[in-house]
Amino acid sequence: MKCPKCQGEMEIVTIENIQLNRCEKCKGLWFDQFELSDLKEIKGSESVDIGKENIGKKYNKQDRLNCPKCNGLMIRMVDNDQPHIWYETCKACGGSFLDAGEFRDLIALNIVDKIKDFVIKLKGGREKQLVKFSPETIRKILQ
Repeated sequence: MKCPKCQGEMEIVTIENIQLNRCEKCKGLWFDQFELSDLKEIKGSESVDIGKENIGKKYNKQDRLNCPKCNGLMIRMVDNDQPHIWYETCKACGGSFLDAGEFRDLIALNIVDKIKDFVIKLKGGREKQLVKFSPETIRKILQ
């Protein structure tokens, strides 16, 4: 299987009978449906996320991806408890991809995360500002 972010090869990693895939290049993690929620419940499971956070942040900017498992369209998801964590989930097969460092962050909910989320809410959330076009510009686009 190829990584949906960097196209590197994915290796199989097993933790307590749960098999997931980790990219050999960018160290992002692929979870089949339900594996992410199952692994979050296992103490010490964050050890599977060996990638560098700065590499993960670089690849986190990519969001129009095809699923490495079924080639379906993946959509960006936001963790309910930590909305600063974005990851991609396949609409067809339910698998999820987390960039390097995101699974560790997901497991480690702490006061710093609560402060980050509070600041995001103060700034108006994650919604991108809408681009406003004048009526003249819209007419030119439609011609």
